[in-house]
Amino acid sequence: MQAVTTAPPIPTGKIKSFGAFGPKYEVGKPLRQLDDGDWMVEVKMVETGESAEYRLTHVYDDPEAR
Repeated sequence: MQAVTTAPPIPTGKIKSFGAFGPKYEVGKPLRQLDDGDWMVEVKMVETGESAEYRLTHVYDDPEAR
């Protein structure tokens, strides 16, 4: 039987940017836990509306958009 895993706190709805000068994205819902313990979350690009998957550890590292 597989253990039930709860996602860590996710800043859903926050607008962040890929690095200091990258495009802005909105943080979405958790999608799945990875083998290394990290999580994939859904992100939506602010300018294009495109959705993508992104590692939660990268979300934590990225700055809030200005």
